[in-house]
Amino acid sequence: MKKQSAEAIAVVVVVFFSGMFLPVMAQEKAKPEAAPKEATVLTIARAVVGTGVENSEPVGAAEKFPASTEKVYCFIEATNVPKDTEVAFAWFLGGKELLKINLPVKMGPRWRTYAYKNINGMKGDWKVEIKDPEGKLLKDLNFKVE
Repeated sequence: MKKQSAEAIAVVVVVFFSGMFLPVMAQEKAKPEAAPKEATVLTIARAVVGTGVENSEPVGAAEKFPASTEKVYCFIEATNVPKDTEVAFAWFLGGKELLKINLPVKMGPRWRTYAYKNINGMKGDWKVEIKDPEGKLLKDLNFKVE
């Protein structure tokens, strides 16, 4: 008799819980699908070459640097970053790539980062290209070391 009572209670519990979950599942299926949001695109809001970065801001911004300058920094501020990603900083002298470095850019409305290159008296026309992970050029900056 006890065995039959336990089986009856188990059947009632299963039926009771099944009844509770079925309407919820039906409601979830009935919800209309949300329209896909337009993908936001990482934007370089600001890019500067200078002699340093202090308190997360570029310093010594210029288009020409003396040959005595040891390092030149490329600072960027990215906005509308849709997901954690990386950007590549490629440093060129006279059209020849000398250095490429990838740095993380984190998801959010604003992210700042920078890379630097030891110049060590290398005179000439320089360029820094900032590219997304697919190789798309986001921004380039030209400067001269004299």
